[in-house]
Amino acid sequence: MYDAIVIGGGPAGLQAALTLGRMHRSTLLLDSGHYRNGTVQHMHNVIANDGTPPAEFRAAARAQLAEYADVEIRDVEARSVGGVEGDVVVALPGGESASARAVILATGMADDLPPIDGLSELWGVKAFACPFCDGHEHAGRPIAILGGAARAEHLISLLGRIVGEITVVPVDEPLTDEEIASLEARGARVSSAVVDSVARVGDDVVVRTADAEHTVAGIFVASGSMRQQAPFAHQLGLGMLDSGAIEIDEFGRTSVPGVFAAGDLAHRASLPGPMAAVMIAATAGQIAAVGVIQSLIAAEH
Repeated sequence: MYDAIVIGGGPAGLQAALTLGRMHRSTLLLDSGHYRNGTVQHMHNVIANDGTPPAEFRAAARAQLAEYADVEIRDVEARSVGGVEGDVVVALPGGESASARAVILATGMADDLPPIDGLSELWGVKAFACPFCDGHEHAGRPIAILGGAARAEHLISLLGRIVGEITVVPVDEPLTDEEIASLEARGARVSSAVVDSVARVGDDVVVRTADAEHTVAGIFVASGSMRQQAPFAHQLGLGMLDSGAIEIDEFGRTSVPGVFAAGDLAHRASLPGPMAAVMIAATAGQIAAVGVIQSLIAAEH
């Protein structure tokens, strides 16, 4: 039996495994190979790694983890999580299983993009969601925001001082005259028709509607939703928040003893939603690992 099983090989899971390994706690890290930023070419807003490809970041982290005898990494996808505190059982492919005294869920969220022709092919390459991660790369260049007025206004407030011309293109239905006037007052152009498709043309993106084509440097999506990447929260009956994330306390504890969560799949109730950032995810992984160590020590004494 391991002291802890960490499910997820992104920044949260990697940092959790490192923290546990440094404290000489036997740890199994399970990595399915599925990452929310799997299509992203370069990470940004990550000190000492700004502009680093995510795959290189993960490879460097795994090379460092290899120096810790107490950390084992397996490139397999966990199938289910069950058991009780002190004996959490994770089902693996081929009928195998692994057990641990605690588990950290770090499988992240998945993005459900609006059904726009060509958008999935551009996701993480020319289409983005986070101004903190990808806004600077569009400095002084025209962009399009796809989505409704409220979320578009929020993105404009963040991106307006960075990018060039902003064109807002609705997704589901045309915007009202009042919404258009509000967006135009913020300096944006507004399409009268909804988006039909998006496509990369050279280094640009063409956003097509029924009556126009808008050529921009990149797209920011103010529509769509996110969900849990893995089924474990449902399987375990964890307490959830309206954001779709797992509710945790200050040390990553969930509503089920022995189960911790870290990364953008979880947040505290005092926050409006998860923050999808590499540094924040890694910090959450470290904090959850500390929470696990606290629980192990309490059980041992």
